[in-house]
Amino acid sequence: GLKPVVVITSLVNGVAFVPVGHLSLHRHRQRTGKEGQVLHRSKRGWVWNQFFVIEEYTGPDPVLVGRLHSDVDSGVGNIKYILSGEGAGTIFVIDDKTGNIHATKTLDREEQAQYTLTAQAVDRDTNKPLEPPSEFIVKVQDINDNPPEFLHGPYYARVPEMSNVGTSVVQVTATDADDPTYGNSARLVYSILQGQPYFSVESQTGIIRTALPNMDREARQEYDVVIQAKDMGGHMGGLSGTTQVKITLTDVNDNPPKFPQSVYSMSVSEDKVPGEEVGRLKAKDPDLGDNGMVSYRLIDGDGLSMFELSTDSETREAVIKLKKHVDFETKRSYTLKVEGSNPYIDPQYIAWGPYKDEATIKISVEDADEPPVFVAASYTFEVEENAPEGTAVGRVHAKDTDVANNPVRYMIPLYTDIEQFFRVNPEDGMITTTRPLDREAQNWHNISVSATEIGHHQDTKVRVDIRVKDVNDNPPEFATNNEVLMCETVMPGRVIETVSAVDKDEMAHRQHFTFSLAPEVAHNHNFSLKDNRDSTASVYVLRKGFSRLTQDVYFLPIKINDNGVPAMTSTNTLTIRVCSCDSRDTILSCNVEPYVLPPGLSTGALIAILACIVILLAIVVLFVALRRQKKEPLIVFEEEDIRENIITYDDEGGGEEDTEAFDIATLQNPDGANGFLPRKDIKPELQFSIRPGPAAANSVDVDDFIKTRIAEADGDPTAPPYDSIQIYGYEGRGSLAGSLSSLESVTTESDLDYDYLQSWGPRFKKLADLYGTKDCFMNDGDDEDDS
Repeated sequence: GLKPVVVITSLVNGVAFVPVGHLSLHRHRQRTGKEGQVLHRSKRGWVWNQFFVIEEYTGPDPVLVGRLHSDVDSGVGNIKYILSGEGAGTIFVIDDKTGNIHATKTLDREEQAQYTLTAQAVDRDTNKPLEPPSEFIVKVQDINDNPPEFLHGPYYARVPEMSNVGTSVVQVTATDADDPTYGNSARLVYSILQGQPYFSVESQTGIIRTALPNMDREARQEYDVVIQAKDMGGHMGGLSGTTQVKITLTDVNDNPPKFPQSVYSMSVSEDKVPGEEVGRLKAKDPDLGDNGMVSYRLIDGDGLSMFELSTDSETREAVIKLKKHVDFETKRSYTLKVEGSNPYIDPQYIAWGPYKDEATIKISVEDADEPPVFVAASYTFEVEENAPEGTAVGRVHAKDTDVANNPVRYMIPLYTDIEQFFRVNPEDGMITTTRPLDREAQNWHNISVSATEIGHHQDTKVRVDIRVKDVNDNPPEFATNNEVLMCETVMPGRVIETVSAVDKDEMAHRQHFTFSLAPEVAHNHNFSLKDNRDSTASVYVLRKGFSRLTQDVYFLPIKINDNGVPAMTSTNTLTIRVCSCDSRDTILSCNVEPYVLPPGLSTGALIAILACIVILLAIVVLFVALRRQKKEPLIVFEEEDIRENIITYDDEGGGEEDTEAFDIATLQNPDGANGFLPRKDIKPELQFSIRPGPAAANSVDVDDFIKTRIAEADGDPTAPPYDSIQIYGYEGRGSLAGSLSSLESVTTESDLDYDYLQSWGPRFKKLADLYGTKDCFMNDGDDEDDS
């Protein structure tokens, strides 16, 4: 069978290439079957092992891969070797006589590591197979032609600061495209080129670890590390690749806060109000985020009750603010002790503490020119109404709290006492009235008094409330001023009204009113008054027989007294009106009924009369307009078809049977026939000139002529409605009576014979009698003449 021939080839690089074929012994065994049949084992061909060809070979001659040889090849050239499979004929070629296989192209193992081929020996003349086909493999032998590569670089890693030595940071991995199963071409070793002595890398795994203890982020935060991967196990001649690793140290709370100063000096003026800022301070912490956050609090000092502390959320500063008013004359300095601490502490570094710091704040109070201060926060005084000008109301007092103790001047701001009811003494603060006050007009006056130090502009105001005390200076009067309505039929002794009184003065619970008739009506015979002793009085009727025709209104003056000191008296008049009532004393009318019509009319009556006249005139005008519309309708209806007929007789008609004569029905207006009735009162806007029409002649078609005239009349807006032109340009034919025209007659009247009229029937009897009678008369005359 086919078998390989061992070929030793010396290559350019001095490497011996030996393709080897393993021979399977061809054994012929006989085995006995169940029935004693002899079984023959078939002959097996060669089983090919791999051929090898080195990759990237660039020699001048093709590389000899191996040689095939068949047992049946006697060396006379009658056997032909055929190669098929991957790359046969392109990459691998075979000498069909000798069986030598050559590689014609440079091979790259990384593109294809092996090729499967099939060899066969055939008869050169007949191409018949002499051996069964046999497969073999050509394997590309690797060389170190690919450097290591970091496919995921560059790398970014983070590691906490102060980490222990050997803390894993990140693992880097390189790949090599060479064959890892052959030689050391793909065996990688890692090393650190940059980043020492802070970091190290494991040579086999590529894990980067910290190499120094206590690496401080506050000293250095970022590191650039360069890692190298080298193949061939790191030996000389190997290829290498590098990658960069950026390592960042993350923050931990390893630094306590620290005030830059141990003592801070601040000052505050005594005129500052609570809530105003006094000063700021801040403890520094180089840590980041929550690790560097500082909280502040006041822990000691004699100013704890006068000052307060808060934290600015943006600047993280401690803000000292005034809590209460400070007084330079009372205390001129304060001391505070403030503490700044980390609210978040890492237990891993708690032994590095304490994570807090303290500072002392000294606050001095500055003197300020303060305005005067009133002894009282507000004042309330009383003064009687109607008190004369200059009456004392009360005194206000203010003093200067400064060390200088300057004198104070007083004044009333105009806007608090616009009408200037009061004045104040500028030196001693005494308030007096400028005119009598009226409690009923205004019972409280709310003013302000301003105090100012002499030579300074700052002032202080205080509120002064002045109450006007009541004096009985207003007489009483009726509570209501309504008229009293009394029936004409009222009986004597009946109460017609109960009156009460009011007083504009202050109504105390002991106030009392008494009533009596005025002296001038004390003895009248109509009405009497009884005081009920409860600040009311009843009015009685003394007689009967009141008549509103005689007197419809009575006036009863009543005297009212109050119990004030001094007592006030007034006379008020009660109006009593007499009214007509029914049997149940229900008031019907309280006006005097007129017995004589008034000489004049009221405005309402005049307006009503004028309105009626206007309505009547409008009705008359509308009636006349409707009548005119009926007499001269604007629309021409069909039954009022009025036309002007122009008829020209050029010849005589043909009688009843003349069918060629013009039918007057055709002259009807087509618009009127269709239901459209034109307005007669619309004057044409356009004036058309009269167009001469063709004269009627014997040669003119009457139908065409009349249609033309109709079209002109319809299109002429200036023509009167329904004009009709009837022209008879020829004589009708077929008439039994013949022509009625005398134009063609050549005989005289005496020559005519009218006897035939007697035979025409009753329709022509009248004509026959006329002409026959005429003939008789004429004959009689002739006879007389003859005689």
